[in-house]
Amino acid sequence: MGNTPAAPLGPAGTTVPPGDDDSVREEKPLFERRLHPVTPFRRAWAPVAVLAGWAVHDPNQAQEQLTRLTTTALLVGLAVIVPGAALYGFLSWWFTHFAVTDTELRIRTGLLFRRTAHIRLERLQAVDITQPLLARVAGVAKLKLDVVGADKKDELAYLGEGEARMLRAELLARAAGFAPESAHEVGEAPVRRLLHVPPAVLAVSLVLTGATWGSLAAALVVPPLLWFATHSVWTVLATGVPLLGAAGASSVGRFVGEYDWTVGESPDGLRIDHGLLDRTHETVPPGRVQTVRIVEPLLWRRRGWVRVELDVAGSSNSVLVPVAPREVAEAVIAAVLPGVIVPASLDRPPRRAGWCVPFWWRGYGLTVTDTVFVARHGLLRRSLSLVPHAKAQSVRLTQGPWERLKGLADVHIDTGAGKTVTARLRDAVEATELLQAQADRSRTGRREARPDRWMA
Repeated sequence: MGNTPAAPLGPAGTTVPPGDDDSVREEKPLFERRLHPVTPFRRAWAPVAVLAGWAVHDPNQAQEQLTRLTTTALLVGLAVIVPGAALYGFLSWWFTHFAVTDTELRIRTGLLFRRTAHIRLERLQAVDITQPLLARVAGVAKLKLDVVGADKKDELAYLGEGEARMLRAELLARAAGFAPESAHEVGEAPVRRLLHVPPAVLAVSLVLTGATWGSLAAALVVPPLLWFATHSVWTVLATGVPLLGAAGASSVGRFVGEYDWTVGESPDGLRIDHGLLDRTHETVPPGRVQTVRIVEPLLWRRRGWVRVELDVAGSSNSVLVPVAPREVAEAVIAAVLPGVIVPASLDRPPRRAGWCVPFWWRGYGLTVTDTVFVARHGLLRRSLSLVPHAKAQSVRLTQGPWERLKGLADVHIDTGAGKTVTARLRDAVEATELLQAQADRSRTGRREARPDRWMA
């Protein structure tokens, strides 16, 4: 038997296909790009932020040092700090590059210590665009990249608004498997609007939220009580300011952040646009949603409103619908979990569960369909959790001493987002059967689940 000659090797040891012996294919030159020229102004604040952080950390020392400064020393310090900050901003921008190859996005950063991030395109699960208020004025945007298995988002800040949208479309197209030469032609996927939350409805929903009134009541009641008890201004300020901040965040902050909330359906996932001052364009990646929660506060029930929250593996996206009529919210859920129908009724625990959790046991419920595991908890603020069988990572059964005495048990479903959904106070025999059946449903669901691909 004769020996077959070895195929010639190309760059980095790659094999050249037959017929290409005469010329070895060369790798394409890497075209690197820089960020928007406005970026140095943003990065020039870093040295100033370091000084401000030191002053906040040790205010007494900072005040003492400032009192020692003369006018001449202060002017000299400003003459050094301002150009130094400007130089730092320019150099950090100059030494930051990014490039898109056939398989990855490369980001090179670092002035003294170089860092190169290699982001595999097939590992991308979301590409979001955010625009803080000043960025909107300047016409630039920040690109945030959610990567499977990464706790921290890589970002490109800042790009021109048009360039950010084009780069986002190109990354999603390449992640979906389009050829590099055609990815530029794909453009942004078309979007079909599913939901828009009017500002008036959002404002009324916040007024009817118990957390808003609770935080506001605490901010108005606690500081006067502390004043009468301690007569210390610092104690009142140290307690009152955080309480006022919490009250503002739960009311005005949520209104500003969730203003003009729009949900649209596109081939690369659900698009979410929102924000009054800082505009955000997020993507809920297909196949990565682990749990969907339908939250129904007490004062919303008369109007038939609900809030929809998400647990997405490896992503910080947590809100799908801030407020909407239940039938509209369920239509949006159907786009996230195709084929899933939200059950109208659930089975309560047996009456003896009242010995373990008096009164509140009536808020618990459970049902299992062919596609999802559904558990409910809460009386004043109901929360209905839906876990697709394919997303259940593990199933556990637990029993406390009082539950064992009453023949009850809890069944826990652990998801890929690091969260747990629990069906509480079930009959012990039912819970054991549910444990085995759910493990089988999860294995079957993972085998039959569609691949988590973009633009499927």
